[in-house]
Amino acid sequence: MQTAKSVVVLFGLFLIAVGFLMLIAPKKARASLQKAGSTNIINYAEITIRMIPAAALILVADLSKFPESFKILGWFMVATSLILYLVPRKIHHNYALRCAKILTPDYIRLISPFSMLFGSIIIYAVY
Repeated sequence: MQTAKSVVVLFGLFLIAVGFLMLIAPKKARASLQKAGSTNIINYAEITIRMIPAAALILVADLSKFPESFKILGWFMVATSLILYLVPRKIHHNYALRCAKILTPDYIRLISPFSMLFGSIIIYAVY
């Protein structure tokens, strides 16, 4: 259980770091988004890696301050990951490109605090 808790904390720290990247270097954050699903390795590694914090959220849910929210988020991440395994890679990549087109650097910078806040809430919820 301690390993799952550590994974959840690392997930929170990751979200905070991404938020800082979005704030300080929104063009780099956008470039990362544009790579989603761009190759088989990136696509399937991305999907598989996101299942790790999803499972950890489910495992530590009952120990957290927000058990139902953790379960919902974890299962949502698992379900969407499984769906993405079935979606052709090119469709996933094209979706990422469309999102990146909408999310200009100014918008990315504007929403960056939400990533940092969400990561902070996740860490708070397991302590």
